[in-house]
Amino acid sequence: MSAPHAAVANETSLIGREMLADCMVAKLTPMVESLRSEFCNPEHKIRAFAIDNIVPDEYAQAINSHFPDPGTMMLKKSLREHKYVAAQMNAYHPQLEEAVYAVQDPRIVDLMTNITGIAGMEPDTNLYAGGISLMAQDNFLNPHLDNSHDKDRQLYRVINLLWYVTPGWKEENGGNLELWDQGPKGPKRTFFSKFNRLVVMETNQHSWHSVSQVVAPGKRCCVSNYYFSPYAPGENDYFHITAFRGRPEQPIRDIVLRSDIAVRSSLRKLFPTGVVKPTHVYQRDEEPTDK
Repeated sequence: MSAPHAAVANETSLIGREMLADCMVAKLTPMVESLRSEFCNPEHKIRAFAIDNIVPDEYAQAINSHFPDPGTMMLKKSLREHKYVAAQMNAYHPQLEEAVYAVQDPRIVDLMTNITGIAGMEPDTNLYAGGISLMAQDNFLNPHLDNSHDKDRQLYRVINLLWYVTPGWKEENGGNLELWDQGPKGPKRTFFSKFNRLVVMETNQHSWHSVSQVVAPGKRCCVSNYYFSPYAPGENDYFHITAFRGRPEQPIRDIVLRSDIAVRSSLRKLFPTGVVKPTHVYQRDEEPTDK
């Protein structure tokens, strides 16, 4: 039996996943060709696109209003990153789970397949590194490559879908997605984490990305999803752990993080399934663990 939601809500007040998905499908469908052109822009090594007002603003506002206090989420704080995340969705208001799984609707998967041309995509119902995330003042995410596979190392991680839901968030506040087409020593391009914007980016062995430091009070909230595929991006099979680097202005941190990559990669070779059980997953048969 799954644990009950920690926050009890009037279910009739929920904006259900099907209703949210209906809105997304209506928004995406007439834009398939333009989004495909944006995603496949040959000038960019990391393929990505953004679409604004993915659902009615009042729906996105409702989702944001139910984001939990950061103290009830999992804190990830190191030289690599400083942010709050949660995947154990039954520990929080049910509106958040509806939002997360709306992005996994089969119709949206089909649209994403049509836009990106990536074969065999399927959403991650386990929310391995997905779910919700929150960044407050001074939080950041250094340049990194996402882990190449799902939690069971059976499927390749192929796209990341980031739905930003903080009303009134300003670009100068920080917390914006950065793509490093030429690697973490080259120039970056930025996707503003604008309210009610969905950003979709390809994830592979070259997709270095980061999140700029939040420099203003407030909470930048995001609904996160990954899609996986049995087919390797590119021509060859590969595997890599999540790998962090320093920014161009952080040479010492870069040395430390390169060493960190080497140590953790060596451990993974010794223990292919990992040293510890992944904790950032939705454990439906257990009590909530994010808190």
